[in-house]
This record gives sequence, C-alpha cells and structure tokens, in this order.
Amino acid sequence: MPMSPPATTTNLLGLPRPELERFVAELGSKPFRARQLMQWVYKRSEAAFECMTDLAKDFRTELAERACVRPPEIITTQHSADGTRKWLLRADGSQAFEMVYIPEPDRATLCISSQVGCALDCAFCSTAQQGFNRNLTTAEIVGQVWLANRELAGTVADLARERAVTNVVLMGMGEPLANFRNVVPALDILLDDFGFDLSRRRVTLSTSGLVPQIYKLAERSNVALAVSLHAPDDELRNELVPINRRHPIAELLEACWHYIDERNGRSVTFEYVLLDGVNDSRAQALKLARLLAGHPAKVNLIPFNPFPGTRFRRSTPEAVQHFRDELIRRGVLATVRRTRGDDIDAACGQLAGRVIDRTTVRLGSRTIGVAVQP
Repeated sequence: MPMSPPATTTNLLGLPRPELERFVAELGSKPFRARQLMQWVYKRSEAAFECMTDLAKDFRTELAERACVRPPEIITTQHSADGTRKWLLRADGSQAFEMVYIPEPDRATLCISSQVGCALDCAFCSTAQQGFNRNLTTAEIVGQVWLANRELAGTVADLARERAVTNVVLMGMGEPLANFRNVVPALDILLDDFGFDLSRRRVTLSTSGLVPQIYKLAERSNVALAVSLHAPDDELRNELVPINRRHPIAELLEACWHYIDERNGRSVTFEYVLLDGVNDSRAQALKLARLLAGHPAKVNLIPFNPFPGTRFRRSTPEAVQHFRDELIRRGVLATVRRTRGDDIDAACGQLAGRVIDRTTVRLGSRTIGVAVQP
C-alpha cells in the first residue's frame, strides 16, 4: 500500500458520488471522471492514482497532489480455526476498533464498526463495557470494506468472484444510528452502482432501537434492517437494552413496520441473544411470538458469547432449540445463528477494540441520554 500523503489532501474514500463529482469539478474535470474514480477505488480497491490508466496523465498528477485514498491502518490480524478473520484498526492515538470477516459457502460477510466503543450500555455486550470515544468518519466506515477486499484479494476460495466481500453488516462496535451523519453516506457508497455495488438486501444495519433515527432512515436509505430486541417485554428489555426506557417495545415495533412499508422491504430481523435463565423460557418465547406473529418479521436467535467479567451464561442447546420451536409453531420464522470466530473473540457481542479515552456518557443506571449525530 502506498505511503499516506499529507493530511491536507482530500481523502476520496467516503465521498459519495455527488461530493466526488463536486471535487472533480473543482479540478476542472467532467462528472464522468468521478464515476471512473469510484470504479477504480471501490471495484478494484486501487489506491495509487498512477495505476488508474484510463485517466488522463495530467489529471492523475493533479489527483496525486490534491487527493488520496487513505483507509484505516491495520494494527493486528487474527485468524480463527473456522476461517473467520478479525482486524484491529487504528482510529487515532491509542484508539482502535474492529471488523470481522465471516466466510460461508454461498457468501462472505464483513461485520463493520460505526463507532469507537458504544454508549448504549447493553448489559450482555463486551463492546458496551469499553465505554465510548467517538463516531467513525464515513471514510473509516467504508474503508473497512475497502481494506477487507484488498486484504483478501486472491485468497478467497471462489477466485471467480469479483470481490471477497459479498455482504456487509453494520453489527460491529457502536450504534450505527447514533452516527447517522456518517453512516448514511457510507450506505450510499455501499449501494452505488459505481461504488461497491451491493444489493440493498446484502447490506444490513443493526440498531438497538433509536426510534427517531429509524424514521429518518426510512426517508434516506434502503437497506435491510435488524433490531437488537433481546426481550419480549419492557421490564426485562429496560434492564438488558437501556435505550428501551426512552423508546419502549411498542414504539420501536411501530417504527419497524413503518420502515418496511416505506422501503418495500420483506421483513425486519429481530436479534435475540439467549441468556440462560434470563430470557430463554417457554413463557418468554410465547410473549415474543405474540408480539411478532402476523408481521413481516423473522427472529435470529443468537447463543450468548461470554466475555471476561460478565454475569450471564449461554443458554443450553436444548433451551435454544425449544425457544426456536415455540416461535415456529406460532408462525414466526426463527433461525439460530451459528457461532463463528469465538476462539479469537470475534463472535457476536465480543468486539471490544481498544477504547482508552472514554466519555462518561453511558446509559444503564446513570442517565438515559445519549448523543445522537443528526
């Protein structure tokens, strides 16, 4: 990878097509040059302007002086026995965040982060225990996908595939909708024909339930929606997912059905981490079924992945199966997520990164307030 140019240059990573067209116009070039640049950067994972051979030589020279393609810096890479990979990426100073690559026979999913740490304080999540430092920029968000495609080039099993990453999920560190201003342009680039060119069904945004931002997302973007539910009633969800105290389940579900109606979506995925003796009983499965039956919903049951200091335990395989069966019997589509990468702490809820400079703003017992970027 080429050496990083001076920080005063414009990082083309993270510029949606309209912004890139404006930048190219400032250089005296036509809008089609922006489309060419996007294809080089996103489809071919190219960072060196001199290699972009269909661009005029003088234009490439000016780009080298005025612009750069600067992804996050890789600090460490870990490989799981099951093929999962985890990268620790530098944010700034001592701060770091993580992304995870999960290969499957029919797809290859990249789980990316949207913040350094998280302020939502979900009780069963390792990331929440790290506190919160800052939002990631659009360049840092899309830069994760760019890096993965580049790092995995020539190493994936299906070499005929154009890119290593076929699916992107915003399920890593942070609450994506609390970083709305940077996440939405990143979604635009993921979906853009000249960007990563991913289908809207192959990009999933996961939220803990920031209801006003779900309504805003329905106006602005069109990706698959996943909601971290984890409880069938407000009393328990208040404890497990403290944002529920501001936006209770009924309000959250109304926003979800609105999103599906507005975006002609097939369904909302509700994520449900099963915790032994906490939310995995038959009675709770019945409550959950009553909430979701007859609606465009599916439930992804997730075995809890432990981390140091947690008070929770993973539900038994039998409890997981019985919970799933109760939902299916009552007309709710339910699947069980297979745990991947737990030997390198890359499984769901285990991403911790390195958050040294933390804010004191967290939910839980102190305050329900959380800074949300408009």
